[in-house]
Amino acid sequence: MKFGLTPWRPSTASRWEPFDEMRRMQERLYNMFGEESAPTELMNMDTLSPLVDIEEKDDEIIVTTDLPGVSKDDVNIDIKNNRVWINANTHKELKEEKEGYLMRERTYNRFARAFNLPSAVNEEQASAKLEDGVLTIKIPKAEIEEKHRIMIE
Repeated sequence: MKFGLTPWRPSTASRWEPFDEMRRMQERLYNMFGEESAPTELMNMDTLSPLVDIEEKDDEIIVTTDLPGVSKDDVNIDIKNNRVWINANTHKELKEEKEGYLMRERTYNRFARAFNLPSAVNEEQASAKLEDGVLTIKIPKAEIEEKHRIMIE
């Protein structure tokens, strides 16, 4: 060390944290696309967020998403105020015994997704079907009363 200088070491205040940056970027994306709130943890590393196809027809909205390896008993679907929540939890256990060893593997997966619908819907008449790992939700659109124009006296 020359001239009494000490080597530079990053302090905790100046240290770049990539996961913090990713969390901030995710929050900005949620805000940009009008989501009500971002998850509190960075994608909750054990939670999968499946892609969703939303098809709007004249009288209904059809939502399709892939949930591989999930049984229909493990899926929860909630619809309220034109917002859909899809949650699924799976648990698989594999046990293999051979001469000299025992192997056990446990797998836990969680699927979660929430999104807004493009039109007002009738939640009570929605139906869902899970077939070959593909979840299809059909939600009839709500009938909107025609607007009455009010004349000012």
